[in-house]
Amino acid sequence: MHYCSNLVKYLKTLCVIVTIALFTSDSSAQSIDRASTAPTGIKIVSNVQKSKKSPPFDEKKLNGYLLVYFKDQTQSAYLAISKDGYTFTDINGGNPVFIGSELAEQKGVRDPHITRGPDGAFYLAMTDLHIAGKRAGFRDTEWERPAEKYGWGNNRALVLMKSYDLIHWTHSDFRVDKAFPELGDIDCSWAPETIYDAAKKKMMVYFTIRYNNKDANIYYSYANADFTKLETVPQKINTIGGIDADITKVGDKFQMFYVSKAQLFHAVSDRVNTGFTSGDKRIDPESVNTEAPNLFKRLGTDKWVLMYDVYGMRPSNMGFSETTDFANYTNLGHFNKGVMKATNFSSPKHGAVTYLTPDELKAVATHWKVDIQE
Repeated sequence: MHYCSNLVKYLKTLCVIVTIALFTSDSSAQSIDRASTAPTGIKIVSNVQKSKKSPPFDEKKLNGYLLVYFKDQTQSAYLAISKDGYTFTDINGGNPVFIGSELAEQKGVRDPHITRGPDGAFYLAMTDLHIAGKRAGFRDTEWERPAEKYGWGNNRALVLMKSYDLIHWTHSDFRVDKAFPELGDIDCSWAPETIYDAAKKKMMVYFTIRYNNKDANIYYSYANADFTKLETVPQKINTIGGIDADITKVGDKFQMFYVSKAQLFHAVSDRVNTGFTSGDKRIDPESVNTEAPNLFKRLGTDKWVLMYDVYGMRPSNMGFSETTDFANYTNLGHFNKGVMKATNFSSPKHGAVTYLTPDELKAVATHWKVDIQE
């Protein structure tokens, strides 16, 4: 009986690996069992506090870069670091740092976004969704609820995490619909991002909510100080009818990039969550489907890089465009097909970049034993 039990477990595990490999169209050396058993290098804790030895957070001292991304093969998230913002090196040897099956209600995470708050903390938000949950053995149906009514995914939770050192993290899996029943019967929520609202003195989380399997729009809410829940009923950003928004303050304006019809568009406002006006010109230079825009600055310059997921190409890749005026863009190509380099990973999806101090960059490289390349 013991032998048969082990054999059944082995066959189930093998079935998961094979079905997930068949599901994804991109080649990868990752395997599901590696993703779930390899050390991550992080610790989930009940609360995080900035070290008393750490100096006050000073944005002027930032000179390194941190990239978060996910992969379909593992439904988990990864981190990569860079000294110059051009060449990124994965910190965990090609293994996930954030395991979807351990952090999410649906046993998968997608669409990770990371940013810094004025307190110096790292705020990480992710979609709670495993798109191959049935094939992976996590549920009996393709989606949690009937696709005829709710469409694909029908996921309603957001994963919220906070850290000061990128090693110790708090974790919350926050069900949007249960917290705010006044929203009604939402299909799903996804692609959360976070920005500091100086007027409210709070971290604002904005994300996509869809109704009736067709009406998808961008909503915003304010998080509590611990970044474990949203405190205000999500409100629609009324002037924009898109999804997958990315908002960055540049000077006295808020630059928003968002997705409509699998293309990237640009909007601008002098307020963080209202008053956006949009142009009708596609911003990204691709001829295939794109999503997941993310804007980051080349530190010490007046250049801004718009990164996006070119999911319509095979294998998928990240694309990059550079601008100084948000009117003219230079196409930088894709990872390892231009000036942007990924030294030890491929086919990253839905990424975001934030910044590190020299001490943080060194600490991360030391902790994960990474030889940072330039």
